[in-house]
Amino acid sequence: MHPMLNIAVRAARTAGKVIVRSFEQLDKVEVESKGTNDFVSSVDLNAEEAIIETIRKSYPEHTIICEESGVSKGSDDDYQWIVDPLDGTTNFVKGIPHFAVSIALKVKGKLDQAVIFDPIRGELFTASRGKGAQLNGFRIRVKNHKELSGTVLATGFPFKHKQHTSAYMAMFSALFTKTSDMRRAGSAALDLAYVAAGRVDGFFEIGLKPWDTAAGELLVIEAGGLVTDFAGGHNQAKSGNIVASSTRLQKEILKELRPHLGDALNK
Repeated sequence: MHPMLNIAVRAARTAGKVIVRSFEQLDKVEVESKGTNDFVSSVDLNAEEAIIETIRKSYPEHTIICEESGVSKGSDDDYQWIVDPLDGTTNFVKGIPHFAVSIALKVKGKLDQAVIFDPIRGELFTASRGKGAQLNGFRIRVKNHKELSGTVLATGFPFKHKQHTSAYMAMFSALFTKTSDMRRAGSAALDLAYVAAGRVDGFFEIGLKPWDTAAGELLVIEAGGLVTDFAGGHNQAKSGNIVASSTRLQKEILKELRPHLGDALNK
């Protein structure tokens, strides 16, 4: 295992322990609203602290970009860790056991290492650039569907961007009629990991943040898949609009999304 991936795994497992311990005592977890339909818990903050501490011990000079504490600039900005300590906070606070720790490393602007850890199931998804993707050490691949018929797609509702509800529902409807079924499970990181593992055939969502998607994006690519924005370009980290699937299926998904984008989502 790449030494930096090793540290990411250690950080994710440490955060996972913090999360599981708190999940067993949910009544003691403090939850605050940080915006419309956007929550942060004391567990997010404690897990993030554990991750930062683990990374800093080995790489004090690297930059760390976290969902909760923001950017902590290092002297060597070529190395950027992108961290979501608890992706699926709403599930967590509701007692729904579906959430994950997501850690990615960018080297000179390119995704290089990725870890998504589901502490409840003990599932560790990892990827290193050019080395493939693994689940608990075993190689994973995207499912290579050529058409939407028979597929199951994952998605997330635009709960922080309700101005896009009509456009989103039109996209959902267009895809739903052509697929077997759709899933909305509440963690974009795990949705992307599940695309990489072939558990779902594709994923799309509006308005995500880099820490939601960075690790999952590398997992999908290293598992033989494709990740783009809604226009089929590579602006997904900035726009937050993301589609992920096998190369052939991606064309079919994008074709169904295109008529409903409008100027705001055509990126």
